[in-house]
Amino acid sequence: MLRGLALCAVGGWRFNSAFAQPAARGTPPARRIPTVVIDPGHGGVDPGAISPEGVYEKDIALETARDFARALAARRRYRVVLTRSIDEFLPLRERVARARAWKADLFLSIHADALPDTEMRGLSVFTLSTQASDREAAALAISENRADLVGGVKLSRQPRDVGNILLDLTRRQTSNLSIILAHKVVDQLGRDVVLLERPQRSADFAVLTAPDIPSALVELGCLSNLAEERLLQQRSYQQKLARGLVRAVENFFAARSVV
Repeated sequence: MLRGLALCAVGGWRFNSAFAQPAARGTPPARRIPTVVIDPGHGGVDPGAISPEGVYEKDIALETARDFARALAARRRYRVVLTRSIDEFLPLRERVARARAWKADLFLSIHADALPDTEMRGLSVFTLSTQASDREAAALAISENRADLVGGVKLSRQPRDVGNILLDLTRRQTSNLSIILAHKVVDQLGRDVVLLERPQRSADFAVLTAPDIPSALVELGCLSNLAEERLLQQRSYQQKLARGLVRAVENFFAARSVV
């Protein structure tokens, strides 16, 4: 059974008391706070991209995601959950299923890529599209999706034609919100770190397929670039990335008047 928490510690899920105080008798229920699911890419037997010096994407993603989760939970305005907090393999469909089980309001998958051109460097953000924004985006989506196929999402008990219409409307709204989220990430991180040329992109990533959760995949930088490979291993740089991601999330919810 999945048990949510403010900051997930896999192997012993527990509630952070700051987010789990029982309501006093006679008091109105507390306002629901948004749930943000942070997904460190790859893990376990799947190292992800590997740099020329042998640095694994899965390790960079996990360390930065942990910093991001801690910093966001410290705002005390969000329920923050990590899909994984240790070096374990999670199928893509399991990551999406966990986000939906936790009733996520936002899903951010954290990665670091490797490109054939070792001179290229910089952060980029992807949203879901069946038509990739460029050849590199399409190739990256194929490599990320290789692990498995995403499962279908069950609709509520509605006639088929009504269900299809509702699903289409939901997907369109979610797609628009995902694009806004990606824009916030680019805007906030672009103040502190190098961005890849055309940093806001789209591709058919299986991990972004939840039709009702605004989602984005963040490529923190290029492990194939020696200078950026060194940066991505630095704790201070990982924390800088985490702070920028926190600002992006806060700006996203502020724009929706949720927080």
